Amino acid sequence: MTGRVLITGASGFVGRALVRALADAGTPVRAATRNRGAATFAPGVETVAVLDYRQPVDWAPLLAGVDAVVHLAGIAHIGSGIDEATYDRVVHAATAELVAACSKVNVRRFILMSSVRAQSGPSADHVLTEADAPRPSEAYGRAKLKAEVAVRSGSVDWTIFRPTMVYGPGAKGNLASLQRLSDTPWPLPLAAFTGRRSLVNLDNLIRAVAFALAAPVTARQTYLVADPAPVTLPEIVSALRQGLGRSPRLFPLPTWAFEAPLKLIGREDVWQRLGGSLVVDPGKLIAAGWRPDTDTHGALTRMARSEEG
Repeated sequence: MTGRVLITGASGFVGRALVRALADAGTPVRAATRNRGAATFAPGVETVAVLDYRQPVDWAPLLAGVDAVVHLAGIAHIGSGIDEATYDRVVHAATAELVAACSKVNVRRFILMSSVRAQSGPSADHVLTEADAPRPSEAYGRAKLKAEVAVRSGSVDWTIFRPTMVYGPGAKGNLASLQRLSDTPWPLPLAAFTGRRSLVNLDNLIRAVAFALAAPVTARQTYLVADPAPVTLPEIVSALRQGLGRSPRLFPLPTWAFEAPLKLIGREDVWQRLGGSLVVDPGKLIAAGWRPDTDTHGALTRMARSEEG
């Protein structure tokens, strides 16, 4: 039985869904958000404000009576214009301070939402497992990896998740861009893209967190989190277009027509995300008892349909 859970980043894409799922299951939730005025949660959810993770936070009053912490807060997306010091402060140092505060009180479990980018760059030449040595390729991933080290150094039992790209209604970033592109009548020159990528359905990620809160077997473990079956870019667009009531309308154009100009302008990272593969094996978490929905195509279609409505 899980007692009160503090969720940081509660008004974000993952946070809102997690607050709703835990509250619906009868778990007492304290939702910490920097955007308290815009956050609307179910009756009974306690909402508290955390103004700025760029400055030290007084965590003591937020942790009073808390049994577990799910730390989602941070910088959600890799973006230009954010320097390494900012990533380190918001992603790493704030996490280390929260872990230290948890170690002083009776917090039973600390769950960190890290990222696959703590382990890999935007593409990998083999299927990743937790046994692979972490090799982050940019400031965001390095800060996430340092946050993981801070969590492991604390005295509270922890679970670390490294999710792949998360999709679901309200998704932002690259998935939102793909959905906007899919919601056009134009034929798209993407049929020749064969790189495979692991995604994780928001509902599957929420199930993983709920599972870790309840399952002692997940203590002091790090898990990659993804839907079991990776997908190609054409498969993603086809699923989205199906949900939008459109035919796929994909045709092949040699991938070098995308690769060469992107590399010429110094955006090889964009090419790796677009044309490369990033596949992870979620077998460790499944073996522990996590039971994900395996229908990625159907979930992408439902996401697009819900956004249209």
